[in-house]
Amino acid sequence: MALLQKRAFFLLVLLSGIACAQPSHAITDPYGLVDPRIGTAHDGQTYPVVGMPFGMTGWTPETQPTEAKCLSPYYYKESKLTGFRGSHWLSGSCTQDYGSVSLMPIVGELKVLPEARASRFSHSSETMSPAFYSVFLEDYRTKVELTGTTHAGMLRITFPATGARHLVVQPNARLGQGFIEVRPQQHEIVGYNPVVRIYQGAGESAGFSGYFAVRFRENVAHFGTWCGDVISANRGTQGSGCSHLGGFVTFDKDAPSQVLVKVGTSFTSIEEAEKNLDAEESGWNFNNVRIGTERSWRQLLQRIEIEGGTPAEQTIFYTALFHASLAPRVISDADGTYNGFAQQNRMHRAAPGTAYYDDFSLWDTFRALHPLLTILQPDRDQQMVQSLIDKGEQGGFLPIFPTWNSYTSEMIGDHAVAVIYDAYAKGLRNFDVDSAYRLVRQNALVTPPHDQYVAGKGRRALDSYSRYGYIPLEDKVLDAFHHNEQVSRTLEYAYDDYVVSQFAADLGHTADAKLFLERSGNWHNVFDSSVGFVRGRHADGQWVTPFDPAKPETFITEGVPWQYTFFVPQDVKGLIAASGGSDKFIAKLDGLFANNLYDQGNEPSHGIAYLYNKAGAPWKTQQHVRDILLTQFGPEPSGLPGNDDAGQMSAWYVLSAMGFYQECPGTPTYSIGSPLFTRVVIHQENGKSFTIMARGNSSQNIFVRSVTLNGRPLPQLQFSHHDIVSGATLVLQMEAKPYFGNQGAQGNKN
Repeated sequence: MALLQKRAFFLLVLLSGIACAQPSHAITDPYGLVDPRIGTAHDGQTYPVVGMPFGMTGWTPETQPTEAKCLSPYYYKESKLTGFRGSHWLSGSCTQDYGSVSLMPIVGELKVLPEARASRFSHSSETMSPAFYSVFLEDYRTKVELTGTTHAGMLRITFPATGARHLVVQPNARLGQGFIEVRPQQHEIVGYNPVVRIYQGAGESAGFSGYFAVRFRENVAHFGTWCGDVISANRGTQGSGCSHLGGFVTFDKDAPSQVLVKVGTSFTSIEEAEKNLDAEESGWNFNNVRIGTERSWRQLLQRIEIEGGTPAEQTIFYTALFHASLAPRVISDADGTYNGFAQQNRMHRAAPGTAYYDDFSLWDTFRALHPLLTILQPDRDQQMVQSLIDKGEQGGFLPIFPTWNSYTSEMIGDHAVAVIYDAYAKGLRNFDVDSAYRLVRQNALVTPPHDQYVAGKGRRALDSYSRYGYIPLEDKVLDAFHHNEQVSRTLEYAYDDYVVSQFAADLGHTADAKLFLERSGNWHNVFDSSVGFVRGRHADGQWVTPFDPAKPETFITEGVPWQYTFFVPQDVKGLIAASGGSDKFIAKLDGLFANNLYDQGNEPSHGIAYLYNKAGAPWKTQQHVRDILLTQFGPEPSGLPGNDDAGQMSAWYVLSAMGFYQECPGTPTYSIGSPLFTRVVIHQENGKSFTIMARGNSSQNIFVRSVTLNGRPLPQLQFSHHDIVSGATLVLQMEAKPYFGNQGAQGNKN
């Protein structure tokens, strides 16, 4: 990807003479600034989803008629639509859609297979927003509009005056799977799409299906099903054994040209899908459903009020907040019913007034998405934490990367503890704390029986980590989707152990706290002081050769050793010392950027720019953070630098654009960067507002001259979560020249 240093440091100084403050205009309609196109091209992997925040099912136009891994339902570059999907795609990911169903209006000859029924469309006919999507299908002269709720969706289809009018419904099931039933007298089509695991347990049933119930009001002239390319008129059901399967109705010739279709979804049964539909869309008023969903999005987006910045930056910001509000998703029904985790084969019910969540992309989202939720939606974040605990209780072990309600071991680390304890450390404790600690401790100490381990339970390579204090190269970590990556695993487990130690200390488990604090120093065991970088190590203690920290290695996850050397968020002071002191540490950071090794497109780089603050060079944090914000994000479909990863990339942008970032989740402090806006107000659930004023801020005035918190000087360039919750005011004086004064290093062990 394109990297930083597009504007050299000395140019920033030269430009200081023309610095001018941004005009200050409060944003009155953040909803209108959201552009769901952003991220639908390049590597963003987002999609123009319609529905409620964190909803079970999102409604989207479909250009990719598949649930194959790494294929988003929609790509901006495509010119044909194959349907309109009720999707469970993990936005911005490289995983899989699952349990989905697609609907497509057809005019004229009945065509059922996706490639045959596809219609051309133009982006100029598209309207996109979080609660509404509209497009004109050129081949069918038909307009389709979408809106949705948490568990249901509604289509408003405007057919042309002439031609047979069909509605095709297809569960996007794997080969030989799925079921559909057409009920013409009840004006209903129901069915299901079995969910299949990938990663650990690949190919096995996830223990549930995506169920749907489609309803319409118009009389039916013809109906039927299909299996493969064979259409069976007047047949009401079609079960397994087909390459593709689905059902269709042909509306009566006297039916109106505008047809409403609504769809309820569930992960528990067809009956629950019908109940969810009745609970959320009992009537047939498309506009009312749209208005209700819009209202929810407006309330969420208005939690953050901004002034200043350019129109493009404002659009990027609120679109990022939209993308950071899609996952983890609700998977319980409207009445709270949900399937037990990990093929438990039992039904459960979430506590009244709460929901059960799934699709936690934890390797990504522990860094910024969940910290953002602790600020904006603490009640929801606590429900998510309880959902993680419920998974651990039902499955036996706390999950590493729980998606499609299953263990996966898709990525490395054990970061459920970071999400759980970060909430706890911030005073968010409306969950089963005792069970949480028991499960966290078990994950850190116990390897499950082999059959359970292979199925995805427990930390990968924990036995090696416990024996050596690091994972040696001889342990290939074969029972994982990502093999090897021994050094990255060691570093991330050391961080996780630090978080466990803090949790233990808070709960009075003194011996545990000591044990895990000692283990949090295991990063030293993969840091080669002779070269100043983390490095692969053999079981006999020898370092791997040859070695180049700037080149990808199998012992590093999705990056290079130079990047991963900086992943010691729990002990930056120790890392600085091991690197030879602040000057050498800063030089090493400088080298990362100068050699184009910083990669905003992937998570291992996300906290690096803020480390200059810890080493006593905060102006370099300010320079690089502002540069990343300006050069790596844009208002166009290709405007994300990499996979959005369930909103992590967007959450990084939201936090950094406001002017701060939490470098070490589990330690409730935030490090100051360089805000894009002159004023930010965060309106919190407790009724208090945290305000950030960046006086004199502009595209040239990117450096922080001074900081006050409630009028008191703040030389350390960091503040606490308590400051946010209490409704403090943070004032930054911005200038064009870097300030080399007393902005002290923050290198103390967190």
